[in-house]
Order: sequence, then structure tokens, then C-alpha cells
Amino acid sequence: MRSRSCSSARMLVDCAHVMPARHHITASGYHTHMPAYLIWPTIAMTLAFAFYTLGVWAERLVRDLRGWHVIAFWLGLSFDAYGTYLMEQMTTGGMNSGWFHTLTGFSAFALMALHAGWATWVVLRGSATQRASFHRYSVAVWTLWLVPYLGGMIAGMMTSAWK
Repeated sequence: MRSRSCSSARMLVDCAHVMPARHHITASGYHTHMPAYLIWPTIAMTLAFAFYTLGVWAERLVRDLRGWHVIAFWLGLSFDAYGTYLMEQMTTGGMNSGWFHTLTGFSAFALMALHAGWATWVVLRGSATQRASFHRYSVAVWTLWLVPYLGGMIAGMMTSAWK
């Protein structure tokens, strides 16, 4: 076992003894399990994706913004905030997701927050025309939100593959 400190920026490499990914050979080949420290952020971000996707595409299909769509937006935003908080805790532990993922992630979060707030306003005070046309903006915001979501997923898989 190494005696080095695990506070360096290369925590994923330097601290493999603290947070190892489990490896084993299966019938289909070599398999790597997700490191334990990524499980809760992954669950939170997947729930954010599920709720946000449900709200956006259900609204798009009916072409009318309804109250339950807004609830789905807020649930997606809440899980995104929790997942982001958990990932921020990993960065204070020495991990670094890179400036591009950080920039796109916070930009997408801000767009989601504005989108959920605006959707709330439209449902409570907006006109029928505003509710009927809101879906155009929802799909655009959802598409932009996919950039950091998919980027984080790919980065996580690559991190596990490099171990």
C-alpha cells in the first residue's frame, strides 16, 4: 500500500489504492465496475436526465405546457443541483473535471433554472398562446443540457477505462 498523500490534482491516478475500481473477467471479456465515489452523483444526474427529459418531451408531444411538466422540470433541476454538489465535493478532494465540463455544466444548469422559472410563470400567469409555444424553447434548453450530461458520462467511462 502506498503512503503518499491523496491531495494532489492527479487523485484518480495517485489514489487508486484508496478508491480502486473493481475488475474481473466475465464471459463477455474484461469488465470494470464503477468506482464507489461516482455512484451517487451518477444516480442523481440520471434522475435529473429522466425528469427533465420526461417534462420536455411530454410537453412537446401534447404541445401545451401543463403543471406536471413544470414539476418534472423542477425535479430535474433539483437532482441536477444535488449531483452537481456531489461532484463539486469530489473536486475539493483533488479531482478535476476540466474547464469545458465546468463551463458547460454551469451554463446548462443556469439555463435549466431559467427554463423552470419561466415555465412556472407561464403556467401560473401566461396566456394559452405562451403555453402552446413554450415547447420550442424546452427542446433547445434540453439539447444544450445534454452537452455536459453526455460529456460527464463519457469522461467517467474514460476515467474508469484508464485505471
